[in-house]
Amino acid sequence: MTPPRTTGPLAQARRRTLTGGAALLVLLALAVFVSLTFGARDVAWADIAAALTRAPDTIAEAAVAARIPRTALALLAGAALGLAGAAMQGLTRNPLADPGILGTNAGAALAVVIGLAWFGMESATLYVWIAILGAGLAAAGVYAIASLGIGGATPLKLALAGAALSAAMASFTTAVILPRGDIGGLAQSWMIGGVGGARWDQITPVLPFLAAGALAALASARKLNLLALGEDTAQALGENVTLARILGAGAAIVLSGATTALCGPIGFVGLVVPHACRLVFGVDYRLILPASALSGAALLVLADVAGRLIARPGEVDAGIVTAFIGAPVFIWIVRQRRVAAL
Repeated sequence: MTPPRTTGPLAQARRRTLTGGAALLVLLALAVFVSLTFGARDVAWADIAAALTRAPDTIAEAAVAARIPRTALALLAGAALGLAGAAMQGLTRNPLADPGILGTNAGAALAVVIGLAWFGMESATLYVWIAILGAGLAAAGVYAIASLGIGGATPLKLALAGAALSAAMASFTTAVILPRGDIGGLAQSWMIGGVGGARWDQITPVLPFLAAGALAALASARKLNLLALGEDTAQALGENVTLARILGAGAAIVLSGATTALCGPIGFVGLVVPHACRLVFGVDYRLILPASALSGAALLVLADVAGRLIARPGEVDAGIVTAFIGAPVFIWIVRQRRVAAL
């Protein structure tokens, strides 16, 4: 019997996938460890172990206990944004797609602020529904604007429409907040985007939305692979293009809207992560989507840790750190000739 080949493109791709997956898991574990260890007060491993197994008795253990929900929120939000960005890029075949750039984060934030300032919303679940509605309306508006004119919704037109609409919605959000001194400080802090002050009672109501969005995004992997070949080819292969777009767009909108409702608009995670994953895992969305979830989780946790370390005993919100990381990547992508399509 001829032994299986251990060389060749297929075997090399398999090894690269296994190596990349293992590296992501190690990076994620390391990110969780440093998130529990470092902050305004550094703690020892014994304090972490004690805080994980019993009620905290010391200041160090209390610090670890406060970082556990914060780390969990960073993991969930980063994974959701990474998945949303990968789904958006696959759906639009646009390397510039990202919940922040295409306006869904700004739409969700505006909807939440309006609900808080004008309607006195207090229910966490209602916040999520309103944020998802705002994200969906913003995404529809960006696509409608970009579709005008010759050529339809090209990648560059989508990015420009998203940037313009995001700026308009951010200005309107500020206009809503300014007259309301009672909520101004809280709303402006939330608008920066971050995971500080996370509590389990805040995270729990959002879990069903994140789970539903993640399942929908992962279920769209094969459809995104076919859409990457072009709509005509996808239809010829038996794919329902309309259903594929609804599933992918719905997943991205739910994920970005729910995340924004929970921790504010955090940008560039969904832009940076899928591009990094393609360098390692290739163009198969069955690999890109789960890899983007893991990478996004690790990136946001590490960004939160960096924000704690560079300004301690204070801290810089994770949304600011991800902007510093993502803005140069955005400029680099725009300058590439491949910006026309994925």
